[in-house]
This record gives sequence, C-alpha cells and structure tokens, in this order.
Amino acid sequence: MSEAELHVIRARLRGGMLNKARRGELKIALPGGLVYDANDRVVLDPDRRVQQSVRHLFQAFRRTGSATATVKVFREQQLEFPRRLRGGPRKGQLVWGPLTHTRVLRVLHSPRYAGAFTFGRHRSVRQIDGSTRVRHQPRDQWHTLLRDAHPGYISWEEYEDNQKRLRESAQAHGAERRKSPPREGPALLQGIVVCGVCGARMTVRYHQRRGRLLPNYVCQSEGIENAVPKCQELTGAAIDEAIGTLLLETVTPTALEVAIQVQQELERREREVESLRRCQVEQARYEVELARSRFMQVDPNNRLVADSLEAEWNEKLRTLAQAQEQHEKQCAADRKAVSAHDRRRVLALASDFPALWNNPATPDRERKRVVRLLIEDVTLIKGNEITAHIRFKGGASHTLHLPRPLRAWEARKTHPDVVEEIDELLNAHTEGEIALLLCSRGLVSGLGKSFDRIMVQRLRRDYDLKPRYQRLRDAGLLTTDEISQLLGVAAVTVKQWRRHGLLQGHPYNDKGQCLYEPPGDAAPTKLQGRKLSERRRFSPVASNGINAVQYEA
Repeated sequence: MSEAELHVIRARLRGGMLNKARRGELKIALPGGLVYDANDRVVLDPDRRVQQSVRHLFQAFRRTGSATATVKVFREQQLEFPRRLRGGPRKGQLVWGPLTHTRVLRVLHSPRYAGAFTFGRHRSVRQIDGSTRVRHQPRDQWHTLLRDAHPGYISWEEYEDNQKRLRESAQAHGAERRKSPPREGPALLQGIVVCGVCGARMTVRYHQRRGRLLPNYVCQSEGIENAVPKCQELTGAAIDEAIGTLLLETVTPTALEVAIQVQQELERREREVESLRRCQVEQARYEVELARSRFMQVDPNNRLVADSLEAEWNEKLRTLAQAQEQHEKQCAADRKAVSAHDRRRVLALASDFPALWNNPATPDRERKRVVRLLIEDVTLIKGNEITAHIRFKGGASHTLHLPRPLRAWEARKTHPDVVEEIDELLNAHTEGEIALLLCSRGLVSGLGKSFDRIMVQRLRRDYDLKPRYQRLRDAGLLTTDEISQLLGVAAVTVKQWRRHGLLQGHPYNDKGQCLYEPPGDAAPTKLQGRKLSERRRFSPVASNGINAVQYEA
C-alpha cells in the first residue's frame, strides 16, 4: 500500500471520528468518577466511595476557594482520592492515593464533571527536536462542546464559577517553573537557579525595601503540589552581587583566550561528527536506491513479492528522510567558526566588560543575557551559610560560601555598644537627658534615626535594662513621702527645701520627680526668721552639659 493510500485512509478515519464527536457519540477516556455502562452511555461511577470523594473535592473547593487549600483539607483529614490507570497490565483498574495539586486542577478544569461532552480541548504539536507537546486550547477553539450530555457532579454554572475563581487566584500562568527567558526584573539568576535540597528549579519573588525592588529565590513546587511548607527561600541581593563579582573576575583576556581555544577544539570535533552524519545519509541513500532497483525488477503481476518490496522501499525512504532531517537540524545548530576579527572583538570585551556591567544604564535583561552566555546554572543551599555552586558553560564549576543575610529585625537592631552606653548613662541621667547626650555624640538607632526620649524608653524596656528609679532606690534614696515622714514636714516643704539646696534630690524621670538622699545627722529643720537662701547646703553644678546636683566641697 502506498503512502498516498495510507494518507487517504487516515483522513477518512479522522473524519469519521470528528463526525462522531460532533454528535457526542465518540467514546473517549473518562476522568475518575465517570464510567461507561453496558450501552456505552456515560454514568456516574457505581462505587459510592468514588462518588463521595469527588463530591467532597468540589465541596472543599467551594468552601476554601483554593486548590492548595483543597489539598490541605484532604491531607488533614487523611483522605485518599481515586484514579484509574491509563496504561500497563493493570489498565482501567481503580487505585487510591494522596490527592495532589495537579489532580485537583485536572478535576476542576474538566467539563465532564459538569455533564458536558468536549472534544479538542488539547492539541498535540510536534516540536523541532521530534518530540510532541500537548497544548491547551482556548474554549473558542474547541471542536465540540455539548452541555448536559450526560450526568455530572456539578452544574455548568458551578463549573464556570470554579474557572473564574481559579483565574482570579492564579499567581502565574503557564510552565513558569521551567527555565524561562530573561525578563525585566532585577533578579540576576532568574530561570537558572536550582534548589540544592530537592533539585527543583527555583522561582523568583520580589519585595520592596527602602524604595528598591529586591529578589527572593523560592523553591515551592513541592509545597504547591502537596500543600506542604516550601523547601527553602533565600534573599537574592547578596547572591546576585557575589555572582556579578565572580563574572568580573572571570572575564579576563587569559580566560577569553582559553575559551577561544576550547571553541576551536569543539569545532574540530563537530566537523568529525558532521562527516559521520554525511556517511550515514549516503548509506541510507544507497539502501533506498537498492530497494528501488529490486522493486523495479520484479514482475508486476507477482503481487505477493511486489507488495513486500514496495513496503521495504517505503521504509527505506522514511529512514532516509529522517537521516536527512536530523543532519540538517544538527548542521543548523552547529557553532560558527571564530574568525580573526571575531577573536579580536572577544578579547576587547575583557576591558569593556566591567564598564558595561557597572553602567546604571545597562538594562537588567541584558545583564541576564550575559550571565546565561557564561553560566549554565547555579545551585543554592541554605544552611548556617549560603552555598552557591556555579556551573559554567564549558563544564567548569566554582563554589561560593556567602554569609546568611541579616533578618529584617537584625538589620534594624540598635548596635550593642549603643545599648551598653544607655545602660551606663541611666546611672546618672534621665531618659530625655540620655537622648540629648546620644545625639550630641552622633549616635543613631538601628533605623538610622536620631534618638528621642520615647526611643530610649523603648530600648530600655526591650533590653530589660534596670530603670533609673530602681537604680536610685537600690542606692538607698528615699521618696518624697518617705523623707517628709522622716523629717515631719509636708511634701511641699520637702520640694521647697530641695529647690533651695537644703536637701539633695536626684530626678528619676523627665517630669522633675526626684528621689532624695537621706539627710543624716544634719537634717534641715524649720527655723523662723531666716531665709532659705541663707541656709543653702547644696548648689547646682554643670556636668556634661546636663544640669546635675552634687555636694559642695
């Protein structure tokens, strides 16, 4: 049978299948929870456990509004979800296992659970390398959509509402966890960073800090799939800076010269391989001619032999076509030879590269393209320190050990020397006086702000420093009530005597409230006819620019 006849038969079979699909009579594989009865009609699975599991999934999503939350519900309740095997010796058998994020999305996106027959939701596309990729088609490009074609678990309105909620809650569309092209964000390793714990590709998340957009490298594919905590997350600013410094040290004239030599060696090997491919094509062409000659020499009336030779000839033609296609594909992918002019331009890059890299006008996308020309991937491991394994394009590798970045509260933490200074100043000054002293000495908080009384008070409480009041009490000083009882006078008299120097008072806050030193044997008394100014025992003396009181010599 010729290739043309096979094509016609295949087209007729395809047409018949499409006609049955338009009527909703095409029998295709059903998702879990739906089966065919004896008359090939779609019905709900007769297993009551299966029906309850599917309905519970829709109820959990309706309640939580998230596919990940639905997985958490099943995991917390230790429930399993059914599926039918699509291949192997156990094909069609029902098996149970943990519910995953991918399976939840498949169930929610499938119109069959809403009782609708669909055909053409996916399309197989052959790639350049010969592989096949399945793509999801928009609804307006589906071949067939028949609502209420069979019983379902939900209504069509609920299905539409589920699709809307999924679109609103989706953080990213497409296969964002694959190696992606460089984009506009400042993350230098976007798309080429790998988790050193689980081996999955890490994604990028951005956050604002002091007006700058900074990246975080996050490994969360397993967490999204199985509703578990994310594997690891690293702050990317310090990592990107270290990678940039490494590239500036790597791109030198010597390194570029070695790279050119390696390039030339690779070109020599490619020429040898290309020669072998040509021989393979020539051999396939010879076998085609040989098969053609055999077919042309056979008696046409001897159909048994003629059909066999024709089939052999067609097989050889297919083999030749595949060999030529592979040869052309490899030739197009081969690297171009490095000319003398290109060699001079590459060597000149060593002196221009630092200026190009550090130029603020250079877009982040171009920096990423430079990184991808030199680096294959970077593997990150977060421990007591950050370990970065860099794999270069030529096969060389390099390891960096970086300190873990400070946490947000650590970066904002006041320096321990300032806290120690505050602790020492509390022995002789109030919190407001301490703030003035710290500002006069040029000291600032962890946020870079000047001190005030409230900030000093918060630091004293956060670091559990003993208050000035307690320090004075521990030194034996008395309160106003205590010393007024001791001297047998009113509290207002005690304050007047302090203002006129008859009692030694020490303020413990910025409101002027004081604690008093015991007067001892020379306690003041009420003396009529003498002015208080004539009885002064203490006088104020300036100390460190702050008003203080001390005994006269």
